[in-house]
Amino acid sequence: MSPGGESRLRIAIFGAGGIGGYLGGRLSQAGEEVVLIARGEHLKAIREHGLRVDSIKGDFVATPALATDNPTEAGTVDAVILGVKAWQVLDAADAMHPMIGPNTFVVPMQNGVDAPAQLASVLGESAMVVGMGGIMSYIVGPGHILHAGAEPFVTFGEADDSTSERTQDLLRALLKADVRANIPTNAYAALWGKLTYMAASSGIGALTRVSSDQWRAVPESWAMAQDVVREVLAVAAGQGISMPDDAYASTIARFESAAPGGTSSMQRDVMEGRRSELEVQTGAIVRLGKESGVPTPVNTFIYHSLLPQEMKAQGKF
Repeated sequence: MSPGGESRLRIAIFGAGGIGGYLGGRLSQAGEEVVLIARGEHLKAIREHGLRVDSIKGDFVATPALATDNPTEAGTVDAVILGVKAWQVLDAADAMHPMIGPNTFVVPMQNGVDAPAQLASVLGESAMVVGMGGIMSYIVGPGHILHAGAEPFVTFGEADDSTSERTQDLLRALLKADVRANIPTNAYAALWGKLTYMAASSGIGALTRVSSDQWRAVPESWAMAQDVVREVLAVAAGQGISMPDDAYASTIARFESAAPGGTSSMQRDVMEGRRSELEVQTGAIVRLGKESGVPTPVNTFIYHSLLPQEMKAQGKF
């Protein structure tokens, strides 16, 4: 908190890509002290021209308080919004040690359910909260983010669902920056709720390689997706997560009301031969199912069907 008790926060964005860059830009525009951790040509362009964000909610150029590739230069911050890829979380956590003070907390934006425990394993339980976010945005060039669709959202909360001043402060900052944000009553249930939808959307989408409205039009593939949802909820229960009574129905309703033409980021990565989030989405369900003694036959089939291409994309052949 800045001197005098004003609500200005010092917020680091670790990974200034699609979601991190957008949130950092909005928070900077709203008057928060934003530190962008970026690298390469992207960092150079931000330093020279600011961060350009072209958005369906209005274009702007943000000038962060600091843009650097050196967390030591950044110094201690109030909060870190973590926008790196899911497989980069452990390395990012190790690198951000110089930014973590006694009350600093890290808000992970990654898909899947692994990031909070990964952060705690490196930085300690008190330095992390449970978090997730969503937006359809991309880096389209150095220093240039395109927000192409979807209302950006951030959901986060303390791991024990307690009310804390630090999370309330960040919530106020995000709302002031015109970002849809909330602190749920059960943060882990919210995280697993997102995975329930994503595992079905990504898994069936990557297998069928068509948009969700198209695979939903085929009764057999739609039935597979519903089985994926059931398995994820069973694994969540096996992990001790208390999901809402309507978790299955609300996930199905979300699919049925989805706009036509939708594909997931994991699906697009698989289709284009890039490394994907297979391990943190479908793979996590298989792994945590085994850990909990919960059968996951459909997710296991999807995972093993996609694994050879994933290994190829990672250069393992």
